[in-house]
Amino acid sequence: MVIVSGRSHPELAEKIGALLDVDLSEVNLREFANGEIHCRFDVSIRGADVFIVQTHSSPVNDALMEQLIMIDAAKRASAKRITAVIPNYGYARQDRKSTGREPITAKLVADMLQVAGVDRVLSVDFHSGQIQGFFDVPVDHLVAAPVLEDYLKANANPRELVVVAPDAGRVKVAERYAQHLGCDLALVHKSRPRGTTNVAEARHIVGDVEGRHCVLIDDMIDTAGTIVAACDLLKAEGAGEIWVMATHAVFSPPAVDRLFNAPVSRVIVTDTLPLPPERRFEKLEILSIASIVADAISAIFDDTSVSELFGGENLV
Repeated sequence: MVIVSGRSHPELAEKIGALLDVDLSEVNLREFANGEIHCRFDVSIRGADVFIVQTHSSPVNDALMEQLIMIDAAKRASAKRITAVIPNYGYARQDRKSTGREPITAKLVADMLQVAGVDRVLSVDFHSGQIQGFFDVPVDHLVAAPVLEDYLKANANPRELVVVAPDAGRVKVAERYAQHLGCDLALVHKSRPRGTTNVAEARHIVGDVEGRHCVLIDDMIDTAGTIVAACDLLKAEGAGEIWVMATHAVFSPPAVDRLFNAPVSRVIVTDTLPLPPERRFEKLEILSIASIVADAISAIFDDTSVSELFGGENLV
């Protein structure tokens, strides 16, 4: 087993390596004067099972291109199998055409990874499950639910909880959380004005939230417009304490200001993306998904089942 890390989130790669008791292999990454990326593996990886860890964080284009170049270098160095470990899959939100003359960038990224020479892809909480179908190589879709559920079990009373889906697309995921925790479920009905991005209007709540401890669960927080609109609506409907949970903390401006001033007491995210000091605030708590990724890498290396790690609930 060989684990190498790109430069987007080396801290997460180091945690994964430590859990697997594997030192990260050295990879020489640098830029030419014009910004082009150069990669060279400093040790032989011929015949190795190589896992290239690179989350697609900002700047996304640089992180993606760097991973593609690392994959190509590993292929040309005669690696036996190359697995792209992508905690946060870039361009995932454009997974279909919502209007005419638009790209499907999630498919484009899948094509690029495969052309570069990847044999397998491992990622956490795709924006939609259909992205798995964009690949012609095996895809291991991991979910952060075990980490987030353990936090809720340790820090909240399930009898008082209401798991809230921030939109219709997350109802199935929220329902699974509610079943595992034995608590109630609610839904925020929202709409997006046609032809806009990062704009969402929360219209009304389906379910009983008055006086309850509400936990909004989403896959990603980008500018926080959707989640804060939902929080404001929950507060207007008489909700008690409000927590926000998400796997991918993108936190594009003005997300931090919005969340800091929103009527929420905790914002719980995972470390699929690096969070520099300027994107951290008092209400924020960061949980690590390193153990989930490490267990999946171990299962892939040993040719055992990854879905069994999640009881088969990672497939949708």
